[in-house]
Amino acid sequence: MAEKLAPEKRHSFLHNGEKVFEWDQTLEEVNIYINVPPNVHSKQFYCKVQSKHVEVGIKGNPPYLNHDLFSPVKTDSSFWTLEDDIMHITLQKRDKGQTWSSPILGQGQLDPYATDLEQKRLMLQRFQEENPGFDFSQAQFTGSCPDPRTFMGGISSG
Repeated sequence: MAEKLAPEKRHSFLHNGEKVFEWDQTLEEVNIYINVPPNVHSKQFYCKVQSKHVEVGIKGNPPYLNHDLFSPVKTDSSFWTLEDDIMHITLQKRDKGQTWSSPILGQGQLDPYATDLEQKRLMLQRFQEENPGFDFSQAQFTGSCPDPRTFMGGISSG
């Protein structure tokens, strides 16, 4: 059931009309997907995740990404993989349930409507997590949605 509350589609971050990366989020993590160039060996790529910064690139070249993150992450739980010519970076949110409007601070923010949809989806994920056995996939909010991080005493860390 919870799978129905997963992101339906990835958001694209564009710069000068070119796709830089795609991304999505859950209650606990933000995922960044970068198409890697052909004919570059996997050992040449690097990704350095710090609590408030990410750097990605090919060794010996200027970084492809070198930006502050929207919000702090847990570095010990964040990681990256390469599969099928896509670099997948998983950033573990320090504040579970926080709605990110973009992985990169000040760049490519979702519009207010899209941010509201993300917040509603994350709130439903929280309800699903706290009430296993119930199906919230068809639930809808009328009016404004509460912050999934702080609603009714906040999220248990457990």
